[in-house]
Amino acid sequence: MARLPRLVVPHQTHYISQYGHDRQPVFRDGEDYGAYLAWLREASRKFQVAVHAYVLLPEEVNLLATPVDEEGLGRMMQWVGRYYVPYFNRKYARSGTLWSGRYKATVIDAANYFLACCRYMEMRPVLAGAAADPADYPWSSYAHHAGIRADQLISDHPLYWALGNTPFEREAGYRRLMEQGMSTAEIARLQAAVSAGWALGSDGFRQELEKKTQRRAGPARRGRPPRIAKK
Repeated sequence: MARLPRLVVPHQTHYISQYGHDRQPVFRDGEDYGAYLAWLREASRKFQVAVHAYVLLPEEVNLLATPVDEEGLGRMMQWVGRYYVPYFNRKYARSGTLWSGRYKATVIDAANYFLACCRYMEMRPVLAGAAADPADYPWSSYAHHAGIRADQLISDHPLYWALGNTPFEREAGYRRLMEQGMSTAEIARLQAAVSAGWALGSDGFRQELEKKTQRRAGPARRGRPPRIAKK
């Protein structure tokens, strides 16, 4: 069965994920992470995609981003790959594909899920055992949101700004949210949506997306349609 095209909605925030082929490492040292982020920063500006949060792990890339049009996300990811893959292959004397198929993009109901996605993303290094604290991991946007250091890649989301009237208040508010942690149910719901590429939000949010895009935004209901009794 042919795959559905990605659901990309202008001015909506998307959770983007991409994995190494056969879950092989796509970053092996600090130079690799830095090179990818530099190209991502350039591409985000070139194709008008606001990147609000990210984490790069050895075998994967995760981003929260908002495009201004339907083509921006795809063009940004393709442009970064066009530079990063040859760089990686030359450096490590390899050839062939680096990524495991195409990237995934999940439209999220930002009002209800942006901060949850942001926190989950920046906690990934801790959950994966790569760091004891999100502040210890250099390849995520946590340092920016927590006020440790500014990150030129990041375009702050309005919901991050709503955490306080001053940078100090926003950073302190975000750190408090991170300290609260997330429930197992929250994490499971988020992971399921991201893995499948379905919209993350309420039934009403998905229905509005489907009406707007004329596309299915969630899994089809199981079971046969109800039988209509004959008169």
